[in-house]
Amino acid sequence: MTTANVYQQRPTTGAKAESSLHHADLASLVGKGRKNAGVIVREKKLLGHLTIRGDGHDAAFAAGVHKALGIELPGALSVIVKGETSLQWMGPGEWLLIVPSGEEFAAEQKLREALGDLHIAIVNVSGGQQVLELSGPNVRQVLMKSTSYDVHPNNFPVGKAVGTVFAKSQLMIRHTAEDTWELLIRRSFSDYWWLWLQDASAEYGLSVQA
Repeated sequence: MTTANVYQQRPTTGAKAESSLHHADLASLVGKGRKNAGVIVREKKLLGHLTIRGDGHDAAFAAGVHKALGIELPGALSVIVKGETSLQWMGPGEWLLIVPSGEEFAAEQKLREALGDLHIAIVNVSGGQQVLELSGPNVRQVLMKSTSYDVHPNNFPVGKAVGTVFAKSQLMIRHTAEDTWELLIRRSFSDYWWLWLQDASAEYGLSVQA
């Protein structure tokens, strides 16, 4: 077991936590969009985000991750989703684990126990980014407006995830299910992307889901 100083970073008292789109009051927009909207957006707020670094070619590392999470280590440009938990390849030797709100500390402890004395790093980055889920029949068209990356089904199947330019900035696009995509965004750009999505989705109709 590692001797790293691991501690709970999420307040367990009554401390107030707000998502980066709290000011947009998305909850008040639920049910007010166009009927049969072509694009549905859902803010997956305050999730736990952990970056994991290790040697992906080391069988012991891969086995340890699987033991702790029950998820195989994904290969390049891919994301594996299991319920509300996902594991995404970010680059050589780096992965991003996203877990339900409040579960990140327990997940980190399980990983450190399973990986033992292997040369690894686990960092909680929950406060710096969040996820917007896009679903509906016209999401692909909105993505085509927003990025030069080829999102055709032949090039961007379910399970693929890439970092790319999007609306003149940068984020991660994750194809998690048929007609369902996720944007992994930096917290400081949340308002910009929310405004962009409203404009890009206008012709198809935009609806907010709780």
